[in-house]
Amino acid sequence: MADLMVAVRRAADVLLRGCGGRTVLLRVPAPGVAGNSAEQLGLTVPRFQDVELGPVVFRRTRVNAAEGKAVQREVLVSASAVEVLTGSLGFSSASVLFATAFGVLVDEALLTIVSATEMEAGGVVCGYRLLLREAAALEV
Repeated sequence: MADLMVAVRRAADVLLRGCGGRTVLLRVPAPGVAGNSAEQLGLTVPRFQDVELGPVVFRRTRVNAAEGKAVQREVLVSASAVEVLTGSLGFSSASVLFATAFGVLVDEALLTIVSATEMEAGGVVCGYRLLLREAAALEV
């Protein structure tokens, strides 16, 4: 079973690299400083860190957005990349990682994560689909 899992994840990585193969940045809260009274009382400015996600495929989900509604986009990301981030940043699961993330930086634009779902092949999680929302443009 372990060989199947590795093979499925490697195949997904190759497909993602071949279909776009770009990287984006996931903006997550920076770890807290132990013993800092101001931080414990909420008196400091929240800090964030940008971590690289890749390989990913970035695409639009709708061509035309209705007036007043934000454009929807999606990112397909490798499960092996998410697994590395989850372990190195100390998150218990990918769902917790995406729930605590502030957003995804794509070409200097910060997009909000609306939902995160697993993509499976042969019963093995091979990637994640992140549905993103662009901020609606304000007209004056």
